[in-house]
Amino acid sequence: MDIKGTCISSTEDEHGPVYVYETKNSRILSFDGKIYQSCMKLNNINGLHLGYTQAMMAGLFFIPTVKTATVMGLGAGSMAKNLLSSFATLNVHAIEYREAVATAAKEYFYLPDTERLSIHIDDAVNYMKNTDIKSDIIFSDLYNSQGMEPKQVQATYLRDCNNALNQQGVLVLNICNTTPELREALDELLALEFDNQLLSLDVKGGNTIILAFKNDIPFISREALLAKGTLLQAEMNIPMVRYAELLCDTQNL
Repeated sequence: MDIKGTCISSTEDEHGPVYVYETKNSRILSFDGKIYQSCMKLNNINGLHLGYTQAMMAGLFFIPTVKTATVMGLGAGSMAKNLLSSFATLNVHAIEYREAVATAAKEYFYLPDTERLSIHIDDAVNYMKNTDIKSDIIFSDLYNSQGMEPKQVQATYLRDCNNALNQQGVLVLNICNTTPELREALDELLALEFDNQLLSLDVKGGNTIILAFKNDIPFISREALLAKGTLLQAEMNIPMVRYAELLCDTQNL
C-alpha cells in the first residue's frame, strides 16, 4: 500500500530514491513510497512515534549514566534527536551510508546542528571496524527497501560492535521482516559473540528488539526497573514504563 500524503521531496542517489511525505500531522521518510523508514509528528519533532524505536530505548534501563551513544543507521534522525533532547550532556555518533538520507534529515526533519551530534557518512561495517570511539549504547537499525541489511548478520560486525562498547555497554538491534533462516543465523552469532548475555522484546508490529550485553546482564529488581522506566518516561516523553513491564514479564521478575 502506498504511503498516503503529499510527496514534498524526491531525490535519488546510486542506491535508489529517497522520498519525504507530509500529511496533516506528520512527515515520513521512505525509500520506496510504501514502507515507513521514519515518521515525525509535526507537533513533537523530537518524539519517537514508531513503537519499535521506543522499545529500542529499553537498553538504557541497564546503563547508570549514558554519556556516549552510537546510532547505526541515521534515517530521519528520530533516535538521535530524542536522545539529544532527553540527555543534555550526551554525545551521539550517527552513521549513515547515504549522504542523501542525512541531507533529508537535516532539511525536512529538523536534525539539530550541534557539537554533540557527529554524523559519519560511511558503511556501517567499515565504520565499526575502524572506530576507536567507545559507546555506552549502540543502536543498530540497518534496513534498506528490501528489509534488514545482511550486514547486521555478520560475525565480524557484531564482534566489532562488542569491541566498541564500554565495559557495561549494550548493543540494541532491531529485527524485522527477516526469514527464519536469517533469524536463526543471527541468534547463533549473537549467542557466540556476546556469550549468551542477551534479552529480547517482541513489540507490536512484528519487530523483535535484542539487547546484547558486553558483560554479564546486570540484575535489576522489578521495583528498580519500573522506577527507572518512570524516570526515563519523564525525561524522554515516551512510554518507557510499558517496556519496563514487558522486560519484567520476559525475565519473570
